[in-house]
Formats: sequence, C-alpha cells, structure tokens
Amino acid sequence: MSERPTLSAALVAAADAHSAHNYHPLPVVVAEAEGAWMTDVEGRRYLDLLAGYSALNFGHRHPRLVAAAVAQLDRVTLTSRAFHHDRFAAFCTDLAELCGMEAVLPMNTGAEAVETAVKTARLWGYKVKGVPADEARIVVAAGNFHGRTTTVVSFSTDPEARDGFGPFTPGFDVVPYGDRAALEAAVGERTVAVLLEPIQGEAGVLVPPPGYLAAAREITRRSGALLIADEIQSGLGRTGRTFACEHEGVQPDVYVLGKALGGGIVPVSAVVSSRAVLDVFTPGSHGSTFGGNPLACAVAVEVVAMLRGGEYQQRSAELGEYLHGELAELVAAGSVRAVRGRGLWAGVDVDPEFGTGRRVSELLMERGVLVKDTHGSTVRIAPPLVIAKEDLAWALEQLREVLAVG
Repeated sequence: MSERPTLSAALVAAADAHSAHNYHPLPVVVAEAEGAWMTDVEGRRYLDLLAGYSALNFGHRHPRLVAAAVAQLDRVTLTSRAFHHDRFAAFCTDLAELCGMEAVLPMNTGAEAVETAVKTARLWGYKVKGVPADEARIVVAAGNFHGRTTTVVSFSTDPEARDGFGPFTPGFDVVPYGDRAALEAAVGERTVAVLLEPIQGEAGVLVPPPGYLAAAREITRRSGALLIADEIQSGLGRTGRTFACEHEGVQPDVYVLGKALGGGIVPVSAVVSSRAVLDVFTPGSHGSTFGGNPLACAVAVEVVAMLRGGEYQQRSAELGEYLHGELAELVAAGSVRAVRGRGLWAGVDVDPEFGTGRRVSELLMERGVLVKDTHGSTVRIAPPLVIAKEDLAWALEQLREVLAVG
C-alpha cells in the first residue's frame, strides 16, 4: 500500500494542475511567516534568505507595517485617482524627500514603474530635448532585468525572457554592462535616457566596476540625456545605503522604485524625479486605477519613515560585511568559484562540477534554508534586513555543509 502524499506534496500537485507553469518554485508550501522565518503547512520552519527578491527588506509582517495597513483597512482602501485621498500627499512628499527629488508618479508593480520610466523619458525627449517624433533612443545594459512586459523584454538579452514574444518594441540600444567606453559610444543626439540597474540582480548580483555609475552620470549630463536608475531590487536599504547609487555619490535624474516600498504587504512602485521631468505628463496621458491608492500609500509612508533614521541601512551594511567575509572564505577554500554583491545581497557562483544552483537550493531547503538560483550555477542570497546575526551564521553553516558534502 503506497504512502499518502504529504499536504505539501498534494498542494504542489494541485498548483501544478491548475496554474500556468511560468515559475519553477521549490516544493515548499508556506503557511505562515514572521520576521526572517517562514513555516510550511506541516509546521516545518525555514529561514528566508530570498526576502521576496527584496520585496521583504523589513521581513515578513513587520509590526509597524502591519499596523499601518490594518489602520488603513478600517478607513478607506481605494478611491482611484479620480479623487484625492488623505494619504496621497504624505506619500508623495515623504518619498520625494527620501529620494532628494521633487515629484512622484505612483504605480503598482516594478514592471509598471519601468514602463512608466520609459514613457517618461520618451515624452521628455520630445517635449524638452527636442528629439524628432518617434525617434527617441534609450540605452540599456546587457544582462538587464527590468521586468517581463512586452516592451521591457524587447531590450532584454535573456533568451528565456524574449523567445516567442516578438515582434519587439524598437528604440533601445544595448551595451555591455560596466563598459564605460561602450556606453559613451552609444549615447547620441537622439538618446533620451540611459536606463541602468546600479547592481544587476537577476544577472547574478553583478556590481559594476568602480566609477561606472559616476561615468554614466557624467555622460548623460554632457549629452543632455536622463540617467534612470532602476533601484527596484537594489534600493531601500538592500546594499547598506538607502540607494545603491549612493555608493558612488551619484544622484540620477529618475529613480524607479518598487518591491520593498510596499513592505511585503501590497504592491507599490513609483517613478521619482524632478518637476521638470515629470511635468511633461498631462491629465490622461498616463495613469493607473490602483496606483497611489490609500492602502498602498499608508504602508509606503511607514516604509519611508522606517528608512529615514538609517537603522536598516546600517544593519544591512554591518551584516553585509559579515556575510561577504564568510562567503569570501568559501571562495578561498575552493568551495565556490566567486562571490559578488553589496550589503545583504550576494551572488554565489557554485562550481558546475558540484552541480547547479537549483541543486544547492534544494539541498539547503532540506536543511531549512530558502534561497533561489539564477542563470544555472548562481545562488542569490538576500535575507530580510531584520535577520538576526546568529540566524545568518546558522544559514551560512548549512551552506558550508551542503558544499562540503558535494
């Protein structure tokens, strides 16, 4: 007589039977979570070292964020932008101040915010820079990940993201990431913007060479183009600073934000810039029914308040130094090929002779640690910024043991 499947296995099978197979999740079924820990339907606990791809920078169900959401749920959740609501002004004001900017255009998901940034740059290019109609160019970097909408995958270099989705949106020039000379050569009279991730997350937590972002800032300033920083994954404390651009003292013209801005509770994204840039929009030229809704604003206002004191940025920097020190020892020992990253964010390249990043993720899952692979042999580590040092140390010990077993 065969054994009955576990509840987790049954739920995984049900999901596979009735959902599109656009993801390949690990076979863990989460039922509860708090802080840096998650519990599955059978009661087994797991340490979260992914943090929802940085959407959970403040951990699961942070009390301040839950309280802000609950209080707002008792009042009003949605008005649409057809009317004002009493949380919108605080959201725009506080987020603009955090970014050192003047204006905010709220959306929901990160991909929506990137699409909005593309529209912003083109409209600004036509109205302000004087680029001829329909001839605007935007320079992007190879290896980028800015989302999966049709326009965004048009300038992706990942075949998995592109194949089968053409015809593609024109108007983008792709250059190697981190190559200053290539970037400078690509920027021309019709270039309206350079769109970059200060650290490429999906590509394996790639940190550009020192001075690259500063060079991008100088090139765009000199050519009269906008510098757009996609800080959806790298921003809001992840790298030890509020924004990854700060590591090079760079202030872009436009920030694209998302993920952690919603506190792991609701989807919130935004394009943040100057009035001179965002004032190119007029009523009806762009919008979103849910963008800037009262519930989203209430949570985001609390997120900004939590970042204002610098506690989470400092924690990310300090624990990040510990994390990268420990991972460097694995490189020195030959357990992994390379480690990259900043703050509480690392890409760990596993020796292909050991196996794939997926295999490492599965072995760690069996030990109660949750990570996710990318691009074959790379494992991403990005725990919530609230993780306890002793929990992080325990997780790294599990990684050492997994790699030692081979």
